[in-house]
Amino acid sequence: MAKNLDISILLDYYGNMLTEKQREVVEWYYNEDLSLAEIAEHTGVTRQGVRDCIKRAESQLIECDERLGLRARFVEMQSALDEIADSAAFLQEESFRLLGSQVLWPRAQRIIDLTHEVAF
Repeated sequence: MAKNLDISILLDYYGNMLTEKQREVVEWYYNEDLSLAEIAEHTGVTRQGVRDCIKRAESQLIECDERLGLRARFVEMQSALDEIADSAAFLQEESFRLLGSQVLWPRAQRIIDLTHEVAF
């Protein structure tokens, strides 16, 4: 069973939708890099039982992402924030170049600062 970084990311978004046991096992497997055998020993479940638990949890995480789309929405929002910050920086530079004044500088800087504050 190859480890998939996407599952670790989905766990961040949708981990609370799993049972506590599923979340814990997936966390150990993906984020703590424990083997199936190590998790089985720790939980008192067979290695096959751990594997089945992980597979069910992976399916649930993928299904949640397909239905809710939080990860895609996050990427869209981050991209929009980056574009807003870039545009504000452009306005700062152009206002000084064209107007010879920094009158717009503080407001553009505030836009840039706000995009960094709300960025994830």
